[in-house]
Amino acid sequence: MTPVYLDHNATAPLRPEARDAMLAALGTVGNPSSVHRFGREARRLVETGRARVAALAGVAPAQIVFTGGATEANALALTGLGRRRVLASAIEHDSALAWATERIPVDGAGRVDLDALDRLLAAGAEPAVVSVMAVNNETGVIQPVAEAAAIARRHGALVHCDAVQAAGRIALPSVGAEVDALSLSAHKLGGPQGIGALVLRDGLPLAPLLRGGAQEGRRRAGTENVAGIAGFGATAAVVADRADQPRIAALRDGLEARLVDAGAVVLGAAAPRVANTSCVAMPGVTAETQVAALDLAGIAVSAGSACSSGKVRRSHVLEAMGLPAELAESAIRISLGPTTDAAAVDRCVAAWIALAERKRGRAVA
Repeated sequence: MTPVYLDHNATAPLRPEARDAMLAALGTVGNPSSVHRFGREARRLVETGRARVAALAGVAPAQIVFTGGATEANALALTGLGRRRVLASAIEHDSALAWATERIPVDGAGRVDLDALDRLLAAGAEPAVVSVMAVNNETGVIQPVAEAAAIARRHGALVHCDAVQAAGRIALPSVGAEVDALSLSAHKLGGPQGIGALVLRDGLPLAPLLRGGAQEGRRRAGTENVAGIAGFGATAAVVADRADQPRIAALRDGLEARLVDAGAVVLGAAAPRVANTSCVAMPGVTAETQVAALDLAGIAVSAGSACSSGKVRRSHVLEAMGLPAELAESAIRISLGPTTDAAAVDRCVAAWIALAERKRGRAVA
């Protein structure tokens, strides 16, 4: 039986438009920094990709800095904006938390505590950077970026937003308009792995993380990944209209309703969420057991972030939400995408319920 892939938040299957653009780019010879015709053709591909990513974000192409992925984009923003004080929400991806000097609490629904942010900024006079993601990668909860940015501005802070899980799911221009720097990743959208971007407010100085070349407006040294950028641009053009989100939302809602009827607890459901993400707990059964059992049934899901070297460990996101340990340790993430259909959801529900019934039967015995 064909395996079912429900881990789109970790990485999405490569879209045919991205594959076609990359194959065409791989047939192009030339360094985009070279001035001859071969170099100019490579540069054309880079700038076409830049314009498409800029259109997705609702900014000018010159504001796009291509990176090796969102981890690098986060690092570039949080080190390059020139402020030692970095406040990051407690539910940020590890690649942002790695640079944080202070953590902003969240409420039980998984949304940033705005009053706490205000107090933290007021408690220190040093200029700060505030990092608040647009959408949490584990729960799908949409964060109050505009409100957080307004508070940060009152305290003279710059604002960074990890928008990796937001692109293609909510309107990026409305998010980007509120912040100074915004991180993106191609492979979460169905583009290639190994290419990301930092969207930078026009005129904002940025110290490069990688030095030794004049590429990307001297903001990121190194020959551009021409094929990756071409694939990123092609993907950005496809996902910009978010046309598939209502269909995906209906599938996700139906999945959750059936799992809740079978004893599941949906985490983060009290807050606004993106359409494709469900964080579901099976009380009394560890996430590791569920991921393994579902994998044996041909269903790919995950527990927490995918950037943990394949390890299943208690989620720092769910801990920050103040959930009981038993609930946090029994939560998995089911993330849908454009290739998900009703049959895939049916198989996931059937496998989850079968596991729950087996575990419940053993507990009773």
